[in-house]
Amino acid sequence: MKRSLLACAIGTGLLAAAGAAHAFCGFYVAGGDQQMFNDATQVVLMRKGTRTVLSMQNNYKGPADAFAMVIPVPTVLKEADVKTLPKEVFDRVDTMGAPRLVEYWEQDPCGREILYRSKRKTGGARPMATGDGIAAADDDLGVTIEAKFAVGEYQILILSAKDSTGLETWLTREKYQIPKGAEPFLRPYVESGMKFFVAKIDPKKVTFVDGRVALSPLRFHYDSEDFALPIRLGLANSAGTQDLIVSILAPSQRYEVANYANVTIPTNLDVRDAVRTRFGEFYAGLFDATVKKHPGAVVTEYAWMASTCDPCPGPQLGAADFTLLGADVLEGTADKPAAYGGYDFVLTRLHARYGKDIKDDLVFKTADPIVGGREQRSAKGRLEKGASPSSLNNFQARYAIRHWWTGPIKCKDPIRGRWGGPSGRRPPRPSPALQLAFAPRGKVKLPTLLVSDVPEIGVKATRKTKPKPAAAGSGSGSK
Repeated sequence: MKRSLLACAIGTGLLAAAGAAHAFCGFYVAGGDQQMFNDATQVVLMRKGTRTVLSMQNNYKGPADAFAMVIPVPTVLKEADVKTLPKEVFDRVDTMGAPRLVEYWEQDPCGREILYRSKRKTGGARPMATGDGIAAADDDLGVTIEAKFAVGEYQILILSAKDSTGLETWLTREKYQIPKGAEPFLRPYVESGMKFFVAKIDPKKVTFVDGRVALSPLRFHYDSEDFALPIRLGLANSAGTQDLIVSILAPSQRYEVANYANVTIPTNLDVRDAVRTRFGEFYAGLFDATVKKHPGAVVTEYAWMASTCDPCPGPQLGAADFTLLGADVLEGTADKPAAYGGYDFVLTRLHARYGKDIKDDLVFKTADPIVGGREQRSAKGRLEKGASPSSLNNFQARYAIRHWWTGPIKCKDPIRGRWGGPSGRRPPRPSPALQLAFAPRGKVKLPTLLVSDVPEIGVKATRKTKPKPAAAGSGSGSK
């Protein structure tokens, strides 16, 4: 089954391929009776107070006809509220929060201890310094065009509607082949007074390569007491399970969902060498096992200060990234301009899987800091497991391939369990699990790739590795 992760979007006629599942805050509508495919979408939310900034990136494969996407929004957006972004900023966010595979070599038990210190502190980030205003109404259908403007390759309409049947009819009359049976999914948003952001794409302003086009990412912001992500509308296209990964950036604050159960992904697992070439497949299997153990739960995969990481699989996020993703429209302070926010952002990565039986959109709430997934050991040499409460956010999905020392041990008091890179060098940069939408699923045998059991999800390793003895006081193990 091909799934779109990093996503919050589905397309009209999307599920022509059997079993394909794609998630979204709305749906795509095509010009004419055409099919479209959305392989992957990424959503990043920035939040402070009542201000939400939603940024989304979509990759399409489909005909070069005019097509559009429809997203429920709580307010009428103006032209100044919408902009396009460079794709690269999404790649950096994705890499920063992705599950990571590290590789360590045990250092010479008789050699001196080498400390590898990060250039940045592990615990925290450094502070960083409508159209014409005329609403056009369709009296027959109760649909009003509240705003109309162009941004990049997008022609934007902001619609309001008195009833869902009228909105469905209006979209159909305007030559949009909307999903069959969309009206029941539109109804709760219309009844709650939501508006509809319709971004129509002009194919003359984009370039198709092999039938696929990478559109400019869209960003828009609004103010609302509620902090939620509308996902039910996307069920109009769904034929099965959908996956959603959402990244949230907020000043000094982690988030989780308020209306579903929350669980953290099992982390700090030692894995077999074979995972090096199957990391995406391994992680997909681990996630599936976690969801099976906790049906309906939303999984936290990352919660860390956004401008630092340890270990880092790619470039760290900085002031320019935060500005692109919305810090420029968050409230600033007198000594810290809004252009850079002046905030220590926390990056939270949440991963959900849901089917057509889902009842509610995702609603987010603030959550206390957690730590986990670090190379931190107790006085007895035990590596920290799971997530623990803390005064700061340092939680990540981290998995390790370890190579034990196989050379001679000639000293009287060897110190075992000190880890670093090969031949005393620094460890290599970790490998992030990217493109999870295309990771093979259902084939990996998770127990065969684990070094030890994962009791929190009931998975037992088929061949356990006996822990090596280590000397006390090394900070890495016990005698």
